[in-house]
Amino acid sequence: MNTAVNDPTLQTLDQRSRDIFRLIVESYMRDGDPLGSRNLSRMLPSTVSPATVRNVMSDLESLGLIYAPHVSAGRLPTQRGLRFFVDAFMEIGDLSEEERRTIEAQVKASTASASIEHMLTEASQMLSGMSRGAGLVLATKTEAALKHIEFIQLEPAKALAVLVSQNGDVENRVLDLPAGITASQLHEASNYLNAHIRGRTLAEARSEVARLKEETRAALDTLSQDLVEKGLAVWAGDESDLPARIIVRGRANLLENVTAQADIELLRHLFDDLEAKEGLIQLLNLAEDGSGVRIFIGSENKLFSLSGSSLVVAPYRDSDARIIGALGVIGPTRLNYARIVPMVDYTAQVIGRMLG
Repeated sequence: MNTAVNDPTLQTLDQRSRDIFRLIVESYMRDGDPLGSRNLSRMLPSTVSPATVRNVMSDLESLGLIYAPHVSAGRLPTQRGLRFFVDAFMEIGDLSEEERRTIEAQVKASTASASIEHMLTEASQMLSGMSRGAGLVLATKTEAALKHIEFIQLEPAKALAVLVSQNGDVENRVLDLPAGITASQLHEASNYLNAHIRGRTLAEARSEVARLKEETRAALDTLSQDLVEKGLAVWAGDESDLPARIIVRGRANLLENVTAQADIELLRHLFDDLEAKEGLIQLLNLAEDGSGVRIFIGSENKLFSLSGSSLVVAPYRDSDARIIGALGVIGPTRLNYARIVPMVDYTAQVIGRMLG
């Protein structure tokens, strides 16, 4: 996030200019409409003529902080002006105790008798309802501790590898068998792996088998040893592809005030991009780059530049403080950032605690 607090622009603004700029931005965030000099002069704490307000607005415009959407209109903040406001003027609010209890209750209720995916879907829906934007959750594949692995021969050259984690997840992969392997060798490889993987993550299991390589050679024949390595590698291959899923709820909220067909198409493209692999990687990178909540306004991020949307995003972590996903809110640039930032932050903390 940029640090407009250190921006020399801030030092050039006197109190009157700051008051006028703040009123223009707050009016835009509340109503989405331009604010004119006559209305501004009535809203200022001290008596200021509309002509004086117009002079100040002209100065703010020359600084690139506001603009007129059309001739004789009031002024709206530019994207630079919004970023400047968020960094230099906005006071981040805090959630009320009632809001905290609501978030915790909804997340906990969704975990009572359902899957992790259901919990994350409910979190996305909740963020959408509370923000009137689209709630977004990015869930990477977590490395659960392993419980059991088994090889089941399907045909002479292929087997089904079944991996069971201690949280109850079961994954199946078809793998190619070494030529000439027998059913007893399949069983032998399964037994060897189960003796060494229980309670370890996949990465830890691979490291342990590599460490025991000499012992593996002594305990297993060449074909069985090959199968052990293939059985672990078949899942490890997924890691480079960033296995992840994205959950978005409340897309209709973004279309409520959009009437132009071109703008609707831009939003559709945004969601297509989000669901592409590149979009998932970008989102996770955004979350990992910062320790807490990050705000991206319009074209500050390539993923959102065409649609002109903003993103408030935060990572959530497992019990070892590793980032395992991200959640946030997508909305128009006039999102209520001061309210949404603590909402996203607290939800990420609750999700992290539940997954931990």
